[in-house]
Amino acid sequence: MRRAPDDIPSPWILEPEVEELDTRAMILRGVAIGLAAAILILAVLATSSIAVYAHFARDLPSPQELYERTATFKTTRLYDRNGMLLYEIIDPLGGRRVVVPYKEFPADLVNAAVATEDKTFFSNPGVNPVSIVKALVQNLREGEIVRGASTITQQVVKKVFLSPEQTYSRKIKEAILATELTRRYTKEEILQVYLNESYLGNLSYGVGAASETYFGKPVSQLALPESALLVGLLQAPSLYDPYVNPDAALDRREIVLRLMLAEGYITLEQFESASTAPLGVVPREPQEQREAPHWVDYVRTQLEAEFGAETLYRGGYNVYTTLDLNLQHIAEQSARGHIDELRARNAHNAALVAIDPSNGDILAMLGSVDFDSQEFGGQVNVATQPRQPGSTIKPIAYLAAFEHGYTPSTMLMDLKQSFPDGANPPYEPTNYDEREYGPLSLREALACSRNIPVVATLNDIGIPAMLEMAQRLGIHSLTRQDYGLALALGSGEVTLLELTSAYAAFANQGYRIQPRAILYITDQQGRTVVPETEPTLTPVIDPRFAYWLSDILSDNQARTRTFGADNPMKLSFPAAVKTGTTNDWRDGWTVGYTPELVAGVWVGNNDNTTTDRLDGSRGAGPIWHDFMEQALADQPHGAFPRPGGLVEAQVCPISGQLHTQWCPEAVTATFLEEAPPSACTVHVELGICEVSGQLATENCPRDRVAMRVFQDYRPAWDAWAQAQGFTTPPRETCSVHSEPMNIVLQAPAETAPGIVTLQGSAEMSGFAYYYLEYGQGTDPQGWVRITDNINTAVRNGLLGRWDASLMPAGDYTLRLIVATQEGRGYETRAAIHILPGAPTSTPPPSATPSVTLVPSPSVTPSPSPTVTPSPTQTATATATWTATPTETATPTEEPSPTAT
Repeated sequence: MRRAPDDIPSPWILEPEVEELDTRAMILRGVAIGLAAAILILAVLATSSIAVYAHFARDLPSPQELYERTATFKTTRLYDRNGMLLYEIIDPLGGRRVVVPYKEFPADLVNAAVATEDKTFFSNPGVNPVSIVKALVQNLREGEIVRGASTITQQVVKKVFLSPEQTYSRKIKEAILATELTRRYTKEEILQVYLNESYLGNLSYGVGAASETYFGKPVSQLALPESALLVGLLQAPSLYDPYVNPDAALDRREIVLRLMLAEGYITLEQFESASTAPLGVVPREPQEQREAPHWVDYVRTQLEAEFGAETLYRGGYNVYTTLDLNLQHIAEQSARGHIDELRARNAHNAALVAIDPSNGDILAMLGSVDFDSQEFGGQVNVATQPRQPGSTIKPIAYLAAFEHGYTPSTMLMDLKQSFPDGANPPYEPTNYDEREYGPLSLREALACSRNIPVVATLNDIGIPAMLEMAQRLGIHSLTRQDYGLALALGSGEVTLLELTSAYAAFANQGYRIQPRAILYITDQQGRTVVPETEPTLTPVIDPRFAYWLSDILSDNQARTRTFGADNPMKLSFPAAVKTGTTNDWRDGWTVGYTPELVAGVWVGNNDNTTTDRLDGSRGAGPIWHDFMEQALADQPHGAFPRPGGLVEAQVCPISGQLHTQWCPEAVTATFLEEAPPSACTVHVELGICEVSGQLATENCPRDRVAMRVFQDYRPAWDAWAQAQGFTTPPRETCSVHSEPMNIVLQAPAETAPGIVTLQGSAEMSGFAYYYLEYGQGTDPQGWVRITDNINTAVRNGLLGRWDASLMPAGDYTLRLIVATQEGRGYETRAAIHILPGAPTSTPPPSATPSVTLVPSPSVTPSPSPTVTPSPTQTATATATWTATPTETATPTEEPSPTAT
């Protein structure tokens, strides 16, 4: 029914009808919806997770299939830079494999593996959540996977099922499979697979094979230290290879034992006994001939660290290395060609490293002359072992000195010196030949390998400066905190590879490149797994300093004094080279380079026994010489490029400073553009007071100062210089004329006849007396006394009075003469004009200028006139001069005269 108009309410009074809502019901409804959504999401996630888990878990084999799958293998090959095959990691069944059941594992072996690789192994579900969280946080912070969290079970998964890529999806897959593996297999079965299938080096796959390879016994007979050593090999069998790196193997064994002690598997007594036990490995069986065996082991160590041993030895990769097999053969031939000469001097081994300085590629690496030598430890790669470098470290000390203002021309003293050494007796280095050259340039000191100058230089610049420079150049072996000044002579240990790489920065004009061994890696299908990268150039030293070193080390003339003109360091083309010998004759070195190639050679004995006084130049030098000549025979030979920012100057060959007229000869040298040389300070002209024979000062009379030329090598070396017949300067300043000469005569410029008051000063060192005279005219030919000798010095006071009452008008000259106790006389003059007219009192004296004093020809106190050769002087002021004594005056004791 249609409503009547009256039934329709007015819009102005219409109230909306609002339904009351139950707030509590709304909250409950929202919670219910949220829970439903969450349950749905969780259900979806759970379903997905279950599906994903089931997808991966269904791929797990049976226990028997698990063992069969671990035996699968793909050959990995190592090549040189030109594609020449170096080594194949063949099917391990062609090597040594012994499968050992779990029950035959000794308890120490199991405990060592668990303590070292996964201390929660027997309790975790296949993964370690705490380790996963820590690794995840660190990896997210770094932006890449830098830390793993793998349990033993996860490592089994990686060995058997997964590819080597480092991705988060792979880690998730790994965790799922590890969990399922734990569910299906016992812990003993998992550990049995792990220990039987891990590669332990020297073609030993599993602890059974490794036990026989290293100790010649079955696993069940392993002692505690032997079990610890095998477990230590699990992570990096090449790095801790007891044949190649016995010291590293012992260090790793101790780490395993400490972990066992921390987990309570062994007592402190067991730890101490096992950690001090000898290595105990049996001799290594000779292996089939292979190319560059030390190089192969070096590359394998890098690959193991990057990809893991299992991935490397099962992955089927083609690894292209930086080695040039042709240069490697030259290195081997050069060393073996001199080995008989070395052995005649009780040196049984040699090593060589060659690097391309432009890109850091290692082109040759010879770790020993005979890899298979058991007698002389041929498996040890001496190229990577720290040894004392002798004088080959000196360029680094001088390079640091260049940054402290030294130049190749800087004068150094090759003379016996003593340096404080804390609570120890002073350090007194000696030269290799036990001779001393005296003053010589830094150029000659380095080229001739003098010990004393470089120690003195290091003492000046400080040991931290040299260590910092070594770090910049890539030498990281110098880690001790107690190095002394002998560091400049090679007391710290470095590796041949490190030092050769440091020299590469010299050849590369101050730019350092990290040495590299691997160019790129492909899989069996030729797909690139690790691409080749451009080398990174890092400027570490001023190119001008690098040039200075190259210029010095290639200067055969500079080293002739010590090594002779025809020495092994001289090639048929320009090359920079430095030799080194340890002071106990254990190590001989030669490291040298051209702009295209740098090579370092070591000779000695692996067991550190001394040679028969074989030095680096005669031991390592010939090997280096032959290698460089052959390696660069067909290449153009360029000189070391000279960078900008250097200027030439003619310098004194002794002081290394700017040549002056007093220097006997001049040579050309280079200097930094912003730091040109100063004048020579060795050949100098100095003023000598003839009275005292000491260095003249401004107090000495000028007529008593003689200019003489000396050779000044600093006071510390005066005795040596005098013994050589050199004239050295006196070291004391004049002790006679210790006070300033103060001879001043003040008089009015003109005055009427009368009494003239004369004021001024008469004092000096050795003062005896003074007197006043006058003469007629501006240049008197005779003098008349005004006063007698007055033996009291005067300073700014009354000197005397001149009675000029009867003097005719005209010009006169007054003279003040001061005599010294040694009989010298010094004068000053003042001009005065007598006006015509009656006598008057003396007007005030006018200010007078300074005069130049000349010695009085006679200071005899008689009034008779004397002739003086000096020109007429104007009125005087204080005179300061250096003089030479003339005739002697005899001092007399006379009373001061009264005014006349």
